[in-house]
Amino acid sequence: MLTYKNLKAMPKVDLHRHFEGSLRLETLLEIARQYELDVPHGNIEQLRPLVQVTNDPPNAHTFLAKFEVLRLFYRSPEIIRRLAYEVVADAANDNVHYLELRFSPQAISRYQGYDMNEATEWFIEAVQEASRDFGIEVRLIITLVRHDPIEQAREVAEIAFDRFSQGVIVGLDLAGDEINHSQMPFSELFLEAKKIGLGVTIHAGEWTGAETVRTAIENLGADRIGHGVNIVTDSKVIQLVRQKNVALEVCLTSNQQTGSVKTLHNHPVKDFLQMDVPVTLNTDDPTISNIVLTDEYQLAIGTIGLKYEDLRTMTLTSIQTAFIPKKEKERLTRHFERLLPPAASVMAQLQKQEALQK
Repeated sequence: MLTYKNLKAMPKVDLHRHFEGSLRLETLLEIARQYELDVPHGNIEQLRPLVQVTNDPPNAHTFLAKFEVLRLFYRSPEIIRRLAYEVVADAANDNVHYLELRFSPQAISRYQGYDMNEATEWFIEAVQEASRDFGIEVRLIITLVRHDPIEQAREVAEIAFDRFSQGVIVGLDLAGDEINHSQMPFSELFLEAKKIGLGVTIHAGEWTGAETVRTAIENLGADRIGHGVNIVTDSKVIQLVRQKNVALEVCLTSNQQTGSVKTLHNHPVKDFLQMDVPVTLNTDDPTISNIVLTDEYQLAIGTIGLKYEDLRTMTLTSIQTAFIPKKEKERLTRHFERLLPPAASVMAQLQKQEALQK
């Protein structure tokens, strides 16, 4: 049953996908040629190693370095709109029905000196247009970056605060160099976000230990944790995550590429499911990792040994922990329960079909 074709046909939810790490290589090559960017642009294979993990050894800083190259491509408002539109279109093509896409206004604005509020509006308009065109529900999360100045983080956070009531920007994220930069200087901003109703997701426990997950929950009010795989080393933090119903946003391929796990066979996602830890399955950066969510499903089944019911559970957990109002969660839960019936129901239907064919 769980062929790649069938996995692709399954309706999906992606709560952890970075806009910057999801750009089409073909479009990047076109931009590089048009603007004569200082990157190899003879063909895609020349460009690929700069923006995608190829033969790189597993390393967090090597992974992050891809973003510095990707930020060279935001050369006009039209390009920003096009890139945003294409990212949503690509998610829809992989049968993602609900997407929470995170982006950094400071990143798309920096190199050309755009006003961050204006750039945010360009981005929102393109995402909403693609959402309508491809029938995919999209909400946005604004990402603050640990290694950016706190003053800039305040300015970026205010963009999220000001637009929260419009219903498109629903969360605030903290990403970046987790090893060398503490999350604590950002605690006030995230507690403010929590107070007005924004969802809070913090990258933690990915390249550092379980204690950073505790800090994210207790000091920054995290509702979800980006990755969080290293809580597996601390039973007390596992208990905290369960008690607070804080969902882990797991991304299998990137967890291996950044060295968060040694191999996919060592990935703790199966343990999390067995321990009733809220866990979701996501892409992180499809272009950088050269994957789509269907590929992550295939790895979960073929390499880690998960079952259909595990994928179903993680999908429903994604809806339950999405940054949307209760009524929207209930509507989407009904939608996914209809399209993803329990495994027992699927097997009964197949047996009935086989009996009729005989």
